[in-house]
Amino acid sequence: MASLVSSYAYTSNTLPDIKNEDFIKDCVTVHNKFRSEVNPTASNMLYMTWDPALAQTANTWAKTCQFKHNVQLHSPGKLHPNFTSLGENIWTGTVSIFSVSSAITSWYNEIQYYDFSTRACKHVCGHYTQVVWADSYKVGCAVQFCPKVSGLEKFSNVAHFICNYGPAGNYPTWPYKRGPTCSACNKNDMCLDKLCANRERDKVTRYNSLQYPDWPVSLRNRYTSLFLIVKAFTLILTVIITILVMHKYPYLEILE
Repeated sequence: MASLVSSYAYTSNTLPDIKNEDFIKDCVTVHNKFRSEVNPTASNMLYMTWDPALAQTANTWAKTCQFKHNVQLHSPGKLHPNFTSLGENIWTGTVSIFSVSSAITSWYNEIQYYDFSTRACKHVCGHYTQVVWADSYKVGCAVQFCPKVSGLEKFSNVAHFICNYGPAGNYPTWPYKRGPTCSACNKNDMCLDKLCANRERDKVTRYNSLQYPDWPVSLRNRYTSLFLIVKAFTLILTVIITILVMHKYPYLEILE
């Protein structure tokens, strides 16, 4: 897994949307990088993949420009068809310093305040524990330009970055099980970059989903394949119609 992710010099007009492939790739790659590098090592850390519904939820909330959590995160069925509650991390900063990597890194750096053995936190740790919550295996993020953010009034013209997670973490227990990597994966899982991966658990076959050699994930390739199928069907249908017409009207001549 790559240890570095591309960074971009964004402006208020060029912040990526939730369908931007580079943005999506960065969100997934950085999360999995940190999840694979936890110390102490995790025995049951799930591989995290992108979820468009979570991204849409994050995008809708980001547009409200509020530095507080979505009030409906724990309302069953309100925000997502598969998860009864969602986790959420928020980062707000100037547009010029925003990157997916820097934002998620700032969340992960809360590890310095967290004692894994006792679960004690000396400052703020909830962003870190959500990033490395073993059972959270879906993520969707969005960034929005906000002239002002409620709750952070002293800042202006900022990038407001939100990630939502499914299922939610941060309930009263350890974020993951300590032990040799992948040693507590489910029996049908494979170990991928020190994380537990499973194709059945990741059925969204686009937007940086888990990539297997025989499992197409490119949205662009899917559209191309659909076009070729429709084109082939149209050609076959044209030939059949031509044969039927010629059979019924054997003396029909085509005038040039």
